[in-house]
Amino acid sequence: MKRSFNALVVSGALLGLAACASPQIAYHTLVSPTPPVGAFPADAPFVIDVLPVGVPAQLDMSQVVVRQDNSRVAVLDNDRWLSPLGDELHTALASQIAHQSGAQDISGLVRTEGTPAIRILIQIRRFDSWPGNAVSLDADWTLSTKRDGRRVSLLCSSRLTQRAAGDYTQIFPAWQDVLTQMSAQIAQTARRWSENTAAPCPN
Repeated sequence: MKRSFNALVVSGALLGLAACASPQIAYHTLVSPTPPVGAFPADAPFVIDVLPVGVPAQLDMSQVVVRQDNSRVAVLDNDRWLSPLGDELHTALASQIAHQSGAQDISGLVRTEGTPAIRILIQIRRFDSWPGNAVSLDADWTLSTKRDGRRVSLLCSSRLTQRAAGDYTQIFPAWQDVLTQMSAQIAQTARRWSENTAAPCPN
């Protein structure tokens, strides 16, 4: 009888530990698994310096934030970005802009004199994830460089939306698609602007 009681106690303790175990955390990245096809096959006659990406303070965390309805959001503690959102965006955008423009990214490096450099500053205004609906991005970005001894710049915007039907996991490939589109806009503008600073922003 005593042995049965002890076995029951042990079984109960194991069940209690299992119930208290933390759920598995899933980590996600904004970096696409394969680089997009570059619009410019030849090397660019300039380098790029992608500065840290600015994001709204309430979103700059590792946890994924999703919209539930018109006014409510949820912080998904068990779904996280591989790094804080601002860092994740910088990694994804810098690599794709470099690949699509044909320019070397010198972020964090000392620039070699003699090679023109285009500095890229990106500020995210809206990063909206709505599972079963869509993901939406509003961002402002500037290109700047030195030309004839003075710094010139171009201010542009990107407004992009991608459908994310199905369960909530579909927001992650949707975000990768959106960042690919935005990177293409920046890369193509940088190539045109490097040749003519009167070149306009993308439509």
